[in-house]
Amino acid sequence: MIPEIEKLLNEQVKYEAKASAQYLSMASWADTNGYNGVADFFYTQSEEERVHMIKLVKFINERSGKAIVPAIDKPRDDFKSLTDLFETFLESEEFVTAKINNIIYECLQLKDYNVHNFMQWYVAEQLEEEATARTLLDKLKIIGEDKSGHYLFDRDINTMQTTGQAN
Repeated sequence: MIPEIEKLLNEQVKYEAKASAQYLSMASWADTNGYNGVADFFYTQSEEERVHMIKLVKFINERSGKAIVPAIDKPRDDFKSLTDLFETFLESEEFVTAKINNIIYECLQLKDYNVHNFMQWYVAEQLEEEATARTLLDKLKIIGEDKSGHYLFDRDINTMQTTGQAN
């Protein structure tokens, strides 16, 4: 494995781990604030990011690299509202997308087409994740501070997710 690419992939492992921890923290915040549907959504998001991390770890090791399991900092847990929560979600996904795009760029520069091909799954995944985050944040902006709207959003978030409305 090209050392520069291995380094970038290991950094991506850390970003995925940080996202998983952040979404777990967001799920906990939602749980303690009575938003059970939002909590379930973020518990699922946390698990997805963990799966993304493991996929990278396995890939690095299978390609004769050495995956590094990262230490991560305590995630943010001081959210002020549902909108704040989902703004953080979108920012996190945009950050991860930028890092993945950088890996793709470096793969092309260094002609590492195998890693480039592997990373295409992450590109498609990020398109979906960002679209979901934007759609849900747009819905919250429409709702504003309406408590009954928040109740319905919380009730329906996982239905929106499974029926493809938020994808």
